[in-house]
Amino acid sequence: SFVPGHVVASTANAAMAATAPPGGIGGPERRPESTLYVGGLTDEVTEALLFELFLQCGPVVSVSIPRDRMTNQIQGYGFVEFKDAQDAEYAQRVMSLVRLFGVPLKINRSLSSSRVTFDVGANLFVGNLADEVDEKMLYDVFSAFGVVVTPPRIMRDGASGASRGFGFVSYDSFESSDAAINTMNGQYLMNKPIAVSYALKKDGKGERHGSDAERLLA
Repeated sequence: SFVPGHVVASTANAAMAATAPPGGIGGPERRPESTLYVGGLTDEVTEALLFELFLQCGPVVSVSIPRDRMTNQIQGYGFVEFKDAQDAEYAQRVMSLVRLFGVPLKINRSLSSSRVTFDVGANLFVGNLADEVDEKMLYDVFSAFGVVVTPPRIMRDGASGASRGFGFVSYDSFESSDAAINTMNGQYLMNKPIAVSYALKKDGKGERHGSDAERLLA
């Protein structure tokens, strides 16, 4: 039986390998409505452990823990995709009470699955990015909170193509962008704490997206 708030790391990795879904380390097309972002992960956490832990809440489709390409160390977060959105919702409630290796898990769920073709203003600025962070990594991280309506952009040097250390992510709803800010601001990505806030509007008046007026029109 599962006791919220009390987790003992299992050594049953062999059994886990037998029950994990094929390609269980992150599918190519995660469904936001049934995927959880899991933060607060320590170096001891493995995909097998997350799979075993979250399997107690329902069938798990895939588990992914991004790692540093140089050191192979985990980056402090991962993703768990469930077969059903209802199981993801249940897991968010239950697992938010859990401490894993003494650290409380920080869990958020995607809040929207509908696609839109217009800009509602749920546009985020993501700063203090490490050089290794690319557009795919931004998408993988931020798509956990909702539908990303356009591919994330990282601003790059025109001559060298090197990252300038910041980029932008746009969602289809303010629920998703609010969740991304609340969860990701100050979180470590490739060993650097990132800054996440609403982006400045393009009219040059210094106003940021996310205003009450934009929310009323969304």
